[in-house]
Amino acid sequence: MNRIMLAAGLGALSFSSLAAATDARSKGDAVHGQQLYARCSACHTIGQSGGKMGPALNGIVGRKAGTVSGYAYSPAMTKSGLTWTTATLAHFLEAPSKLVPGTKMFFPGLASPQDRADVVAYLTQYRADGSKK
Repeated sequence: MNRIMLAAGLGALSFSSLAAATDARSKGDAVHGQQLYARCSACHTIGQSGGKMGPALNGIVGRKAGTVSGYAYSPAMTKSGLTWTTATLAHFLEAPSKLVPGTKMFFPGLASPQDRADVVAYLTQYRADGSKK
């Protein structure tokens, strides 16, 4: 009986460790997100000022889409009515032109839900002034 209880306890411990690791990964890995962000950095800045083809992404979570001063957004983006939450960012990164038809962002998207979560985790580290939280 003690062996059964010990085996059940070890199994539960192993399962809870696996579940915790899976849960942490599903929330996004900012380190991996930074690696994936290299694709984005051709057009966007984060953590610094300066312009590129696209708007800066500092403090994007909680910001209304199409509102970075000094960037000429497409009419589709300014009229989208989106506010960038972690969920809307992940959805947008899946297929930008499907969520906002007519966007100027020419990016095919990230097929992997985990890759999208990782990029979003990376982006959420930055405040509007470009400093890390």
